[in-house]
Amino acid sequence: MPRFRRTALAAGLTIAMAALSTAVALPAPASAALPTAAVALGDSFISGEGAGAYTPVVDANGVTQGFPGWTAANNNAFFCHRSANASLNQANLPGIQNRFNLACSGGQPHDIATASQARTNGRTVAAQLDQLRAVAQTQDIDLVLIGLGSNNSSFTFGSVAEKCANRFIADAWTGWWEFWAYLNGPVEQKPCSDADLATAAQLSAATAETTAAVRQVLTTLDQIDADGQHRVVFQDYTNPLPLDLNPQFHEEDSRDDTRDKFRDLGAERYAAGCPIHRASLAPGHRFSQGLGTIVKSTRDTLAAEFPADDLVYLNVQQAFNGARLCEQTSSPSGALATPIRLQDGATGTFVTSLAGKDKIAIQRIANTCVSYFQTCQESWHPNATGHQVLGQCLSGAATTSARSVACVRAGNGTISVS
Repeated sequence: MPRFRRTALAAGLTIAMAALSTAVALPAPASAALPTAAVALGDSFISGEGAGAYTPVVDANGVTQGFPGWTAANNNAFFCHRSANASLNQANLPGIQNRFNLACSGGQPHDIATASQARTNGRTVAAQLDQLRAVAQTQDIDLVLIGLGSNNSSFTFGSVAEKCANRFIADAWTGWWEFWAYLNGPVEQKPCSDADLATAAQLSAATAETTAAVRQVLTTLDQIDADGQHRVVFQDYTNPLPLDLNPQFHEEDSRDDTRDKFRDLGAERYAAGCPIHRASLAPGHRFSQGLGTIVKSTRDTLAAEFPADDLVYLNVQQAFNGARLCEQTSSPSGALATPIRLQDGATGTFVTSLAGKDKIAIQRIANTCVSYFQTCQESWHPNATGHQVLGQCLSGAATTSARSVACVRAGNGTISVS
Protein backbone atom coordinates (compact mmCIF):
# COMPACT_ATOMS: atom_id res chain seq x y z
CA MET A 1 0.00 0.00 0.00
CA PRO A 2 1.44 3.39 -0.98
CA ARG A 3 2.66 5.47 1.93
CA PHE A 4 0.25 8.33 1.23
CA ARG A 5 -2.73 6.00 1.43
CA ARG A 6 -1.78 4.85 4.96
CA THR A 7 -1.37 8.48 6.02
CA ALA A 8 -4.71 9.45 4.50
CA LEU A 9 -6.46 6.55 6.20
CA ALA A 10 -4.99 7.46 9.57
CA ALA A 11 -6.07 11.06 9.13
CA GLY A 12 -9.57 9.96 8.18
CA LEU A 13 -9.88 7.78 11.26
CA THR A 14 -8.70 10.66 13.47
CA ILE A 15 -11.33 12.99 12.01
CA ALA A 16 -14.06 10.35 12.42
CA MET A 17 -13.21 9.72 16.06
CA ALA A 18 -13.19 13.44 16.77
CA ALA A 19 -16.62 13.83 15.20
CA LEU A 20 -17.98 10.90 17.20
CA SER A 21 -16.68 12.26 20.47
CA THR A 22 -18.24 15.63 19.67
CA ALA A 23 -21.61 14.17 18.74
CA VAL A 24 -21.83 11.78 21.72
CA ALA A 25 -20.18 13.47 24.71
CA LEU A 26 -19.19 10.98 27.39
CA PRO A 27 -20.59 11.88 30.87
CA ALA A 28 -18.15 13.20 33.48
CA PRO A 29 -17.75 11.08 36.62
CA ALA A 30 -20.46 12.07 39.17
CA SER A 31 -19.13 13.69 42.37
CA ALA A 32 -20.47 12.19 45.59
CA ALA A 33 -22.86 14.45 47.53
CA LEU A 34 -21.46 15.68 50.84
CA PRO A 35 -23.19 14.52 54.03
CA THR A 36 -25.56 17.06 55.53
CA ALA A 37 -24.60 18.77 58.78
CA ALA A 38 -25.93 20.98 61.55
CA VAL A 39 -23.45 23.31 63.27
CA ALA A 40 -23.65 25.21 66.57
CA LEU A 41 -21.85 28.54 67.07
CA GLY A 42 -21.79 30.91 70.03
CA ASP A 43 -21.56 30.75 73.79
CA SER A 44 -22.37 28.61 76.83
CA PHE A 45 -26.13 28.32 76.29
CA ILE A 46 -25.32 26.63 72.97
CA SER A 47 -22.13 24.72 73.86
CA GLY A 48 -23.94 22.80 76.59
CA GLU A 49 -22.55 24.39 79.74
CA GLY A 50 -24.25 22.77 82.74
CA ALA A 51 -25.28 19.63 80.84
CA GLY A 52 -22.23 17.50 81.71
CA ALA A 53 -20.72 14.83 79.44
CA TYR A 54 -18.19 17.35 78.08
CA THR A 55 -16.25 16.13 75.08
CA PRO A 56 -12.56 16.79 74.24
CA VAL A 57 -11.93 20.01 72.30
CA VAL A 58 -9.21 20.66 69.72
CA ASP A 59 -7.30 23.78 70.73
CA ALA A 60 -5.88 26.52 68.51
CA ASN A 61 -2.67 24.50 68.11
CA GLY A 62 -4.50 21.43 66.83
CA VAL A 63 -4.05 19.51 70.09
CA THR A 64 -7.07 17.66 71.50
CA GLN A 65 -7.70 18.69 75.10
CA GLY A 66 -9.52 16.38 77.48
CA PHE A 67 -10.30 17.29 81.08
CA PRO A 68 -7.04 18.87 82.35
CA GLY A 69 -7.86 18.78 86.07
CA TRP A 70 -9.60 21.28 88.30
CA THR A 71 -6.49 23.37 88.92
CA ALA A 72 -5.62 23.83 85.23
CA ALA A 73 -5.76 27.26 83.60
CA ASN A 74 -9.32 28.24 82.76
CA ASN A 75 -8.28 29.21 79.23
CA ASN A 76 -7.83 25.51 78.41
CA ALA A 77 -9.91 24.63 75.35
CA PHE A 78 -11.69 21.83 77.22
CA PHE A 79 -13.47 24.39 79.37
CA CYS A 80 -15.46 25.42 76.30
CA HIS A 81 -17.64 22.65 77.79
CA ARG A 82 -19.04 21.23 74.57
CA SER A 83 -21.53 18.73 75.88
CA ALA A 84 -22.79 15.54 74.30
CA ASN A 85 -26.09 16.59 75.95
CA ALA A 86 -26.20 20.03 74.28
CA SER A 87 -29.45 20.97 72.56
CA LEU A 88 -27.92 20.51 69.09
CA ASN A 89 -27.28 16.86 69.90
CA GLN A 90 -30.72 16.25 71.44
CA ALA A 91 -32.81 17.92 68.74
CA ASN A 92 -34.78 15.93 66.16
CA LEU A 93 -33.41 17.28 62.86
CA PRO A 94 -34.81 15.37 59.86
CA GLY A 95 -32.34 15.08 57.01
CA ILE A 96 -29.30 16.00 59.10
CA GLN A 97 -26.58 13.35 59.10
CA ASN A 98 -23.83 14.93 61.22
CA ARG A 99 -23.64 17.52 63.99
CA PHE A 100 -20.75 19.79 64.96
CA ASN A 101 -20.68 21.82 68.17
CA LEU A 102 -18.25 24.71 67.66
CA ALA A 103 -19.65 26.92 70.44
CA CYS A 104 -17.59 27.74 73.50
CA SER A 105 -18.65 28.64 77.02
CA GLY A 106 -17.85 32.30 77.55
CA GLY A 107 -17.80 32.91 73.81
CA GLN A 108 -18.12 36.51 72.66
CA PRO A 109 -18.73 38.20 69.27
CA HIS A 110 -14.95 38.72 69.20
CA ASP A 111 -14.44 34.95 69.01
CA ILE A 112 -16.37 34.51 65.78
CA ALA A 113 -13.66 35.83 63.47
CA THR A 114 -10.69 35.98 65.87
CA ALA A 115 -9.00 33.34 68.00
CA SER A 116 -10.53 33.47 71.47
CA GLN A 117 -7.23 33.64 73.36
CA ALA A 118 -6.51 37.01 71.72
CA ARG A 119 -8.77 38.65 74.31
CA THR A 120 -8.71 38.66 78.12
CA ASN A 121 -10.12 35.45 79.63
CA GLY A 122 -10.58 33.89 76.20
CA ARG A 123 -10.02 30.16 75.75
CA THR A 124 -7.33 28.67 73.53
CA VAL A 125 -9.48 27.82 70.53
CA ALA A 126 -9.40 28.94 66.93
CA ALA A 127 -11.86 31.50 65.59
CA GLN A 128 -15.28 29.89 65.21
CA LEU A 129 -15.34 30.92 61.53
CA ASP A 130 -12.10 29.02 60.94
CA GLN A 131 -13.66 25.97 62.59
CA LEU A 132 -16.77 26.43 60.44
CA ARG A 133 -14.68 26.56 57.25
CA ALA A 134 -13.00 23.29 58.25
CA VAL A 135 -16.38 21.60 58.66
CA ALA A 136 -17.55 22.87 55.27
CA GLN A 137 -14.67 21.06 53.54
CA THR A 138 -16.34 17.71 54.17
CA GLN A 139 -19.96 18.60 54.98
CA ASP A 140 -22.95 20.25 53.35
CA ILE A 141 -24.05 22.66 56.08
CA ASP A 142 -27.85 22.77 56.15
CA LEU A 143 -28.55 24.16 59.63
CA VAL A 144 -26.66 26.60 61.84
CA LEU A 145 -27.67 27.32 65.44
CA ILE A 146 -26.30 30.61 66.80
CA GLY A 147 -26.46 31.78 70.41
CA LEU A 148 -24.55 35.01 70.83
CA GLY A 149 -24.91 38.25 72.79
CA SER A 150 -24.98 37.34 76.49
CA ASN A 151 -21.22 37.89 76.63
CA ASN A 152 -19.64 40.91 74.98
CA SER A 153 -17.17 43.72 75.62
CA SER A 154 -19.74 45.57 77.79
CA PHE A 155 -20.95 42.78 80.10
CA THR A 156 -21.03 39.00 80.48
CA PHE A 157 -23.67 36.65 81.84
CA GLY A 158 -21.17 35.27 84.35
CA SER A 159 -20.29 38.68 85.78
CA VAL A 160 -23.97 39.60 86.10
CA ALA A 161 -24.83 36.34 87.88
CA GLU A 162 -21.79 36.60 90.15
CA LYS A 163 -22.64 40.18 91.13
CA CYS A 164 -26.21 39.44 92.21
CA ALA A 165 -25.41 36.17 94.00
CA ASN A 166 -22.47 37.70 95.87
CA ARG A 167 -24.59 40.62 97.06
CA PHE A 168 -27.16 38.22 98.48
CA ILE A 169 -24.56 36.07 100.24
CA ALA A 170 -22.85 39.16 101.70
CA ASP A 171 -26.20 40.49 102.93
CA ALA A 172 -27.13 37.14 104.46
CA TRP A 173 -23.93 36.67 106.46
CA THR A 174 -22.55 40.16 107.13
CA GLY A 175 -24.20 42.65 109.46
CA TRP A 176 -23.90 46.37 108.78
CA TRP A 177 -22.04 46.81 112.09
CA GLU A 178 -19.24 44.37 111.20
CA PHE A 179 -16.81 46.99 110.08
CA TRP A 180 -13.91 44.54 109.80
CA ALA A 181 -15.51 43.28 106.62
CA TYR A 182 -14.99 46.66 104.99
CA LEU A 183 -11.20 46.83 105.32
CA ASN A 184 -10.84 46.43 101.57
CA GLY A 185 -13.76 48.70 100.77
CA PRO A 186 -17.54 48.42 101.17
CA VAL A 187 -19.14 45.03 100.63
CA GLU A 188 -22.15 45.64 98.37
CA GLN A 189 -25.28 44.04 99.81
CA LYS A 190 -28.13 45.71 97.95
CA PRO A 191 -30.33 43.82 95.47
CA CYS A 192 -29.33 44.21 91.82
CA SER A 193 -31.02 46.98 89.84
CA ASP A 194 -31.46 47.24 86.07
CA ALA A 195 -28.44 49.54 85.79
CA ASP A 196 -26.30 47.05 87.75
CA LEU A 197 -26.92 44.43 85.06
CA ALA A 198 -26.76 46.36 81.78
CA THR A 199 -27.50 49.94 80.83
CA ALA A 200 -29.35 50.94 77.68
CA ALA A 201 -26.07 52.13 76.20
CA GLN A 202 -24.41 48.79 76.94
CA LEU A 203 -27.27 46.83 75.38
CA SER A 204 -27.05 49.03 72.28
CA ALA A 205 -23.30 48.46 72.02
CA ALA A 206 -23.77 44.72 72.50
CA THR A 207 -26.34 44.67 69.70
CA ALA A 208 -23.98 46.37 67.27
CA GLU A 209 -21.14 44.04 68.28
CA THR A 210 -23.28 40.93 67.89
CA THR A 211 -24.71 42.04 64.54
CA ALA A 212 -21.24 42.66 63.13
CA ALA A 213 -20.06 39.19 64.20
CA VAL A 214 -23.07 37.34 62.81
CA ARG A 215 -22.82 39.31 59.57
CA GLN A 216 -19.43 37.65 59.13
CA VAL A 217 -21.01 34.25 59.74
CA LEU A 218 -23.64 34.76 57.04
CA THR A 219 -21.10 36.10 54.56
CA THR A 220 -18.86 33.10 55.16
CA LEU A 221 -21.73 30.61 54.91
CA ASP A 222 -22.74 32.02 51.54
CA GLN A 223 -19.17 31.43 50.36
CA ILE A 224 -18.52 27.94 51.72
CA ASP A 225 -21.84 26.08 51.85
CA ALA A 226 -21.79 23.32 49.25
CA ASP A 227 -25.27 23.90 47.84
CA GLY A 228 -25.93 27.41 49.15
CA GLN A 229 -29.00 26.20 51.04
CA HIS A 230 -28.96 26.56 54.82
CA ARG A 231 -31.20 27.72 57.65
CA VAL A 232 -29.75 29.86 60.44
CA VAL A 233 -31.54 29.77 63.81
CA PHE A 234 -30.91 32.72 66.16
CA GLN A 235 -31.64 31.45 69.68
CA ASP A 236 -31.93 33.85 72.61
CA TYR A 237 -31.75 33.09 76.35
CA THR A 238 -33.93 31.72 79.13
CA ASN A 239 -33.65 32.92 82.72
CA PRO A 240 -32.77 30.13 85.22
CA LEU A 241 -34.72 31.92 87.97
CA PRO A 242 -38.46 32.66 88.23
CA LEU A 243 -40.15 36.05 88.46
CA ASP A 244 -40.67 35.24 92.15
CA LEU A 245 -39.51 32.43 94.39
CA ASN A 246 -41.84 29.78 95.74
CA PRO A 247 -43.29 31.02 99.08
CA GLN A 248 -41.29 28.33 100.86
CA PHE A 249 -38.15 30.33 100.13
CA HIS A 250 -39.46 33.75 101.18
CA GLU A 251 -38.28 33.65 104.80
CA GLU A 252 -36.62 31.44 107.37
CA ASP A 253 -36.39 31.85 111.14
CA SER A 254 -38.87 34.76 110.80
CA ARG A 255 -36.39 36.69 108.64
CA ASP A 256 -36.78 37.64 105.01
CA ASP A 257 -34.14 39.10 102.71
CA THR A 258 -34.99 42.71 103.56
CA ARG A 259 -33.66 42.19 107.08
CA ASP A 260 -30.03 42.57 108.04
CA LYS A 261 -28.15 39.26 108.33
CA PHE A 262 -30.38 36.28 107.52
CA ARG A 263 -28.06 33.25 107.56
CA ASP A 264 -30.70 30.52 107.73
CA LEU A 265 -32.55 31.97 104.74
CA GLY A 266 -29.26 32.40 102.91
CA ALA A 267 -28.36 28.76 103.48
CA GLU A 268 -31.84 27.61 102.46
CA ARG A 269 -31.79 29.51 99.16
CA TYR A 270 -28.24 28.40 98.38
CA ALA A 271 -29.18 24.74 98.91
CA ALA A 272 -32.21 25.19 96.64
CA GLY A 273 -30.09 26.81 93.92
CA CYS A 274 -31.25 30.41 94.16
CA PRO A 275 -29.02 32.58 96.37
CA ILE A 276 -30.61 35.81 95.20
CA HIS A 277 -32.65 38.70 96.62
CA ARG A 278 -36.29 38.59 95.58
CA ALA A 279 -35.92 42.23 94.56
CA SER A 280 -33.21 41.21 92.05
CA LEU A 281 -35.50 38.84 90.15
CA ALA A 282 -37.51 41.39 88.13
CA PRO A 283 -34.37 43.27 86.95
CA GLY A 284 -32.90 39.88 86.05
CA HIS A 285 -35.86 39.07 83.82
CA ARG A 286 -35.69 42.48 82.18
CA PHE A 287 -32.02 41.75 81.53
CA SER A 288 -32.98 38.44 79.89
CA GLN A 289 -35.53 40.26 77.76
CA GLY A 290 -32.80 42.71 76.79
CA LEU A 291 -30.66 39.80 75.62
CA GLY A 292 -33.63 38.63 73.57
CA THR A 293 -33.85 42.06 71.99
CA ILE A 294 -30.17 41.85 71.05
CA VAL A 295 -30.73 38.54 69.28
CA LYS A 296 -33.95 39.55 67.54
CA SER A 297 -32.53 42.90 66.41
CA THR A 298 -29.50 41.10 65.02
CA ARG A 299 -31.69 38.70 63.09
CA ASP A 300 -33.98 41.44 61.74
CA THR A 301 -31.11 43.68 60.65
CA LEU A 302 -29.34 40.86 58.84
CA ALA A 303 -32.55 39.57 57.26
CA ALA A 304 -32.81 42.92 55.49
CA GLU A 305 -29.18 42.73 54.40
CA PHE A 306 -29.36 39.08 53.28
CA PRO A 307 -32.88 38.78 51.83
CA ALA A 308 -32.15 35.43 50.18
CA ASP A 309 -30.98 33.81 53.41
CA ASP A 310 -33.22 31.62 55.57
CA LEU A 311 -33.01 33.26 59.02
CA VAL A 312 -35.26 32.29 61.96
CA TYR A 313 -35.46 33.90 65.42
CA LEU A 314 -36.08 31.39 68.22
CA ASN A 315 -37.38 32.93 71.46
CA VAL A 316 -36.78 30.52 74.38
CA GLN A 317 -37.50 32.93 77.23
CA GLN A 318 -40.56 30.90 78.32
CA ALA A 319 -39.08 27.47 77.66
CA PHE A 320 -38.43 26.81 81.38
CA ASN A 321 -41.76 28.10 82.71
CA GLY A 322 -42.71 26.29 85.92
CA ALA A 323 -39.37 24.49 86.17
CA ARG A 324 -36.94 27.25 87.09
CA LEU A 325 -34.80 27.13 90.21
CA CYS A 326 -36.81 27.72 93.41
CA GLU A 327 -40.06 27.83 91.46
CA GLN A 328 -41.06 24.52 93.06
CA THR A 329 -40.52 23.36 96.65
CA SER A 330 -38.34 20.44 95.48
CA SER A 331 -35.70 22.73 93.92
CA PRO A 332 -33.07 22.11 92.70
CA SER A 333 -34.57 18.70 91.96
CA GLY A 334 -36.86 18.94 88.94
CA ALA A 335 -35.47 22.28 87.78
CA LEU A 336 -34.23 22.68 84.22
CA ALA A 337 -31.19 24.75 85.26
CA THR A 338 -28.15 24.06 87.40
CA PRO A 339 -27.98 25.58 90.89
CA ILE A 340 -25.09 27.79 91.93
CA ARG A 341 -22.15 25.39 92.11
CA LEU A 342 -19.13 26.19 94.27
CA GLN A 343 -16.21 24.15 95.56
CA ASP A 344 -14.18 24.57 98.75
CA GLY A 345 -10.86 24.47 96.95
CA ALA A 346 -10.45 22.98 93.48
CA THR A 347 -11.42 19.53 94.72
CA GLY A 348 -14.13 18.49 92.27
CA THR A 349 -16.62 18.20 95.13
CA PHE A 350 -19.43 20.74 95.06
CA VAL A 351 -20.61 22.45 98.23
CA THR A 352 -24.33 21.78 98.45
CA SER A 353 -24.98 23.44 101.82
CA LEU A 354 -23.74 26.55 103.58
CA ALA A 355 -25.60 25.76 106.79
CA GLY A 356 -23.42 26.34 109.84
CA LYS A 357 -20.59 27.95 107.88
CA ASP A 358 -19.19 31.28 109.03
CA LYS A 359 -18.12 34.26 106.93
CA ILE A 360 -14.50 33.09 106.73
CA ALA A 361 -15.48 29.70 105.31
CA ILE A 362 -17.87 31.28 102.82
CA GLN A 363 -15.22 33.75 101.67
CA ARG A 364 -12.80 30.84 101.14
CA ILE A 365 -15.40 28.97 99.10
CA ALA A 366 -16.20 32.05 97.02
CA ASN A 367 -12.51 32.66 96.37
CA THR A 368 -12.18 29.21 94.81
CA CYS A 369 -14.44 30.43 92.02
CA VAL A 370 -12.24 33.50 91.58
CA SER A 371 -9.02 31.48 91.38
CA TYR A 372 -10.39 28.52 89.43
CA PHE A 373 -13.41 29.72 87.47
CA GLN A 374 -14.01 26.26 85.99
CA THR A 375 -15.13 25.11 89.47
CA CYS A 376 -18.22 27.33 89.29
CA GLN A 377 -18.84 28.11 85.60
CA GLU A 378 -21.70 25.60 85.30
CA SER A 379 -23.82 27.68 87.68
CA TRP A 380 -27.25 28.90 86.50
CA HIS A 381 -27.08 27.23 83.08
CA PRO A 382 -29.49 24.76 81.48
CA ASN A 383 -28.82 21.25 82.79
CA ALA A 384 -29.02 18.10 80.64
CA THR A 385 -32.83 18.02 80.92
CA GLY A 386 -32.96 21.75 80.18
CA HIS A 387 -30.93 21.19 77.02
CA GLN A 388 -33.34 18.42 76.08
CA VAL A 389 -36.11 21.02 76.22
CA LEU A 390 -34.02 23.47 74.19
CA GLY A 391 -33.49 20.63 71.71
CA GLN A 392 -37.25 20.43 71.28
CA CYS A 393 -37.28 24.17 70.71
CA LEU A 394 -34.61 23.82 68.04
CA SER A 395 -36.52 20.98 66.37
CA GLY A 396 -39.48 23.30 65.94
CA ALA A 397 -37.37 26.17 64.67
CA ALA A 398 -35.61 23.91 62.17
CA THR A 399 -38.86 23.00 60.42
CA THR A 400 -41.10 26.07 60.84
CA SER A 401 -42.25 28.18 57.93
CA ALA A 402 -42.32 31.25 60.19
CA ARG A 403 -39.43 33.71 60.52
CA SER A 404 -39.93 34.16 64.27
CA VAL A 405 -41.14 31.55 66.77
CA ALA A 406 -41.50 31.26 70.54
CA CYS A 407 -40.82 28.06 72.46
CA VAL A 408 -43.11 27.82 75.49
CA ARG A 409 -43.37 25.28 78.29
CA ALA A 410 -46.95 24.70 79.43
CA GLY A 411 -48.03 23.92 82.98
CA ASN A 412 -48.13 20.19 82.23
CA GLY A 413 -44.57 20.27 80.92
CA THR A 414 -45.35 20.06 77.21
CA ILE A 415 -43.30 22.19 74.83
CA SER A 416 -44.79 24.11 71.92
CA VAL A 417 -43.05 26.10 69.20
CA SER A 418 -45.17 28.61 67.33
